[in-house]
Amino acid sequence: MKSRGETPRRADAARNRERVLRIAREQLTAGDESLQLNTIARLAGVGVGTVYRHFPGRNALLEAISHGSLAELTERAESAAANGDPLAGLHELLRFALTRTLAEPGFAGVLGSPTAADPATAALKSRFDKAAGRLLRRAKQQGQVHEDLRPADLRRLLAGITHALRCGPHPPRVVKTYLRTLQNGLRPS
Repeated sequence: MKSRGETPRRADAARNRERVLRIAREQLTAGDESLQLNTIARLAGVGVGTVYRHFPGRNALLEAISHGSLAELTERAESAAANGDPLAGLHELLRFALTRTLAEPGFAGVLGSPTAADPATAALKSRFDKAAGRLLRRAKQQGQVHEDLRPADLRRLLAGITHALRCGPHPPRVVKTYLRTLQNGLRPS
C-alpha cells in the first residue's frame, strides 16, 4: 500500500523530469548542443542529482528528447516495408527522416549512434532496423539498391547528411539536392 507521501514525490519527480526535458529542448533549439547536465539543472531550477537520476548522461537526455521522433520514424519504416514499391517506400522514408533530423536538433546523433543509453531507444532502433531490413531486402531482390547496404548504414548516412546540411545554409533546394544524391547513391553501380 502506498503512503500518502509517495504520490506527491512521484508527481514532483515527473514534473522535474519534464522541466529538465523542456530546458534541454530549449537549449538545443537555441543552438547549444553541448547539453551540459550541470547547466540544464541550474536552468531547470533542480539539483544536478535530480537530472542525473533521470538521465545518467548526455546521450540518455538526447534519447529522451528524441524518443517521439524515433518512434514515429520506426512506424514510418514499418509502413514503408509494407509498401508495394520498395524503392518508393525507401525514398519516402528517407525524405521523412531527413526532414525530421533537420527539424529536431540532436535527433540525427541519436539515430546514427551505434549504441543506446536507454533500453527503450535500443528497442526502437531494433524495430527500425528490422523494418528497414525487410524494405532493403525487397529492394535488393529487384536490383534497386546496393547488395551490401544495411539498415544501420541508412541511419548513419542520414546522420551524416544532416550534419553536412547543418554546416551551412540549407534552403529547400539544397536539402532536395542532398536527398536526391543519397537516393541515387543507394542504387547499384
